[in-house]
Amino acid sequence: MSNHAIKAGAGSVPSRQSDRAQPDLPPSVLDVSGVTLQYETETSRVTATYRVSFQVYPSERVVLLGPSGCGKSTLLKSIAGFIEPVEGQILLKGRAVTQPGPERMMVFQEFDQLLPWKTVRENVKFPMLRSGRFPRNEIDSRALAAIDKVNLTKFRDAFPHTLSGGMKQRVAIARAMAMEPEVLLMDEPFASLDALTRRKMQSELLELWDETRFTMVFVTHSIEEAIIVGSRIVVLSPHPGRVRAEINCNQFDYASQGGESFLALHQRIHNLLFGDEASKAGGNHE
Repeated sequence: MSNHAIKAGAGSVPSRQSDRAQPDLPPSVLDVSGVTLQYETETSRVTATYRVSFQVYPSERVVLLGPSGCGKSTLLKSIAGFIEPVEGQILLKGRAVTQPGPERMMVFQEFDQLLPWKTVRENVKFPMLRSGRFPRNEIDSRALAAIDKVNLTKFRDAFPHTLSGGMKQRVAIARAMAMEPEVLLMDEPFASLDALTRRKMQSELLELWDETRFTMVFVTHSIEEAIIVGSRIVVLSPHPGRVRAEINCNQFDYASQGGESFLALHQRIHNLLFGDEASKAGGNHE
């Protein structure tokens, strides 16, 4: 299958389904099947996503891309176990997701997701201590190893208020990675950073992935970030979010920017999100 393969259609079957006949394809880590999510406001019930389906395989970097209000962050929170679907189900290695768990660690957009009264090392150790997932005599060394991987060893005893926004995000990533989750969930983690720091953080994330090959679901509204960070992009329609397409993009990186293939894919995704095709999808609940 070409790396540019696109499977379009609301609630479409993942584009990799045709690969399942290959005996070397591993089982999916995460299976999102026909998931509809709703939430209450003061005046109405809002449908955030409608019958969304996709799968995530080991070591994939799957990006959920869509315009503001398409339900991508709500969907990520449902994968984390914070929101129960009104329709469909989410399976993690064949087990239904019904509540939060340490096998799904989440990195949020906000810089202030760290405990301000704890040092970098203490913040990274905290979920390991609370979960009881690791022997206590290994926790400190695990925390230091995770801090080293995000290049913050010199700041291991610093408090969050002394760190820049990018450094705080690196601590949050280290805290999540130290738990060795089945899936790392990232909700627009670099959106609040300036352009240069954002690019640096994207590069560091990809370097960390090269080293550890973790499985990731990453939310963004930036087409460029989706192409660079992801190995596969799940494009969601405007509200309520439905799967418009799945696009393999593993061959692209920073060196690809400005190239003909990169620009063509960028335009294709833009058209899916904002062009006539997206408008037509508005009433399509197939």
